[in-house]
Amino acid sequence: MSDVTIATRLTELVGVRHPVVQTGMGWVAGPRLVSATANAGALGILASATMSVDRLRSAVREVKSRTDAPFGVNLRADAGDAGERVRVVIEEGVKVASFALAPSRELIARLKDAGVVVVPSIGARRHAEKVAAWGADAVIVQGGEGGGHTGSVATTVLLPQVVDAVDIPVVAAGGFHDGRGLVAALAYGAAGIAMGTRFLLTSDSTVPDAVKARYLEAAVTDVTVTTKVDGLPHRMLRTELVDALERSGRAASLLRAVRHAAAFRRDSGMSWAQMVRDGLAMKHGKDLTWSQILLAANTPMLLKASMVEGRTDLGVMASGQVAGLIDDLPSCAELVERLMAEAQAALRTLPATG
Repeated sequence: MSDVTIATRLTELVGVRHPVVQTGMGWVAGPRLVSATANAGALGILASATMSVDRLRSAVREVKSRTDAPFGVNLRADAGDAGERVRVVIEEGVKVASFALAPSRELIARLKDAGVVVVPSIGARRHAEKVAAWGADAVIVQGGEGGGHTGSVATTVLLPQVVDAVDIPVVAAGGFHDGRGLVAALAYGAAGIAMGTRFLLTSDSTVPDAVKARYLEAAVTDVTVTTKVDGLPHRMLRTELVDALERSGRAASLLRAVRHAAAFRRDSGMSWAQMVRDGLAMKHGKDLTWSQILLAANTPMLLKASMVEGRTDLGVMASGQVAGLIDDLPSCAELVERLMAEAQAALRTLPATG
């Protein structure tokens, strides 16, 4: 474990040694990766959207059996069973609740009353301002370089906007993989960095070797954004499957989505009624068609095909642009130690002022 530490508002808020967050990636951020990250002194976040409520509780307990360090759980704020999942987080004494979408004022209050630190992920300044006003303790700001569902504004533009707009700790995500990036984020006013792809590509990640090899082979230009998986901009590795999805027509896309919706219902433990309620929640306040909502079932199942089953031919590989800069598979402990040493070296090279 690294002896180099940098204290920030994030480390003070959540009680970790290093201002580094491993994001809650579906099918990737399971108990092994989260506990390895926590033991390395960073904040590991367990992905719960692809788990049933019972599986979430057992996964949380598994992490607790592997580490005494703080960790978090990522939740879908618009899920029909979000209340049940929040109850698990509270009852199991989880330190941090992160959200892919803005949680309601009531959900934030419920978690904070129980002593849980609330950290939503946002992609626009106005969203950060909203959740800060509702009582969020910190925000993760993801720029367009980040993997998975993403926006079009680069981290270097979005991050300073948000830092200037809110007075809570801001964690920078999108485009980070080393200590130089951490120092750059701190210079912008962030309290730390969050990384997904870099933690996916570690020896502690359970992602199959064949899939990791595809990431390691990728150049920066091999990472693309497509709307053909679920109708929303999604950053991933460009593969033969992505090319096929972009060529496929509307009827084929919907047929595939119906199959994937049925499979996701089985994996997540959700009933069809719950899925319909979640669809209604997604539509609320958004200009989404039912076809787009149905297509959203593509994401978890196509991710599962690669991240769990190792099918590089049939699965989607969500990826940040930094995949093109990564060429090794360190352990989480080695990664964090190296990152902090790089940060210290970068700080030493900065010109003295005064």
